[in-house]
Amino acid sequence: MIIPLARLCLAFCLTLSLSAWSQESHYRTIELTDFATGTPTRLAELDHAKPTYIKFWATWCQPCMQQMPHFQLLQDTFGDRINFVAVNININERSGRVSSVIDRFGLTMPVWMDQRGQLALELGLEGTPYSVLINPAGKIVYTTHESDAMLDGVMARLADGQSLSSAGTETLGEKQKARLLAPWQQGEHLVFFSATWCDWYLEEARPGMARRCKDVQQGLNELVKQLPEEPWQGVVNHLWTDDKALSEFVEKYQMTIPFHIDRHGVLFNEFGVRDLPVLLKLRDGKVIATVTDFSSVAAVRARLGEAR
Repeated sequence: MIIPLARLCLAFCLTLSLSAWSQESHYRTIELTDFATGTPTRLAELDHAKPTYIKFWATWCQPCMQQMPHFQLLQDTFGDRINFVAVNININERSGRVSSVIDRFGLTMPVWMDQRGQLALELGLEGTPYSVLINPAGKIVYTTHESDAMLDGVMARLADGQSLSSAGTETLGEKQKARLLAPWQQGEHLVFFSATWCDWYLEEARPGMARRCKDVQQGLNELVKQLPEEPWQGVVNHLWTDDKALSEFVEKYQMTIPFHIDRHGVLFNEFGVRDLPVLLKLRDGKVIATVTDFSSVAAVRARLGEAR
């Protein structure tokens, strides 16, 4: 257990270290959660002299599971020269499933939870698996969804002390985030959050979750009809989703409310959406009601009525 004085010293040293970094590496200060201990942690607490390998993943992501043996092999090969972190994206996730994956593949690197998806937002996550390689200066030098010889080669060069050149990532600045959030900061909105893929992609890995997605989405039009006074809108997660996928989703369920893609995951991050599907009542940019029980119109009405 860290005593207060030691904690104070740690915070002071961390502050000094952070002041030396460029503004581009502010993502290192984002608070994550160490899965093993449940305590807050940050990328800033890793060894600054080493490069860092971040792998975003989810337990229900089949390609992630396929890549796990290679991920552990890289840890075994380069773990003494590169910081390794397995970052779970925490969407429709369960702690028991995370533990099972750790045991199944014998993962020895730290496993951290991106509780609100803030790190994913800052590093431009568009889908898992997603690998991000960072040099000791905090510059992103390589990103990929693959686990292949190209990744191995970049890892080897970083491990040998090459800094490599910075690679661009599609991240948002604060002004861009503010513009995306602006329409939701005033007035009331009843927003149905889901994903175009949760009913079919999860069918094999998480059949219960997939079935719930399908059932709720099939019943949404009737719910809208029973609550016509509400300011309805629909938002789908941006992971693995483009305009074509959204169009197919809307057509499949014959949705009667407008839907759009949460570009870059800004709304999911802002309103803390980590489980799907969910219905949020927003008022002036604040969540005033959360609905996860779609078993009946009465249940939804009751939950929304508590927020009036």
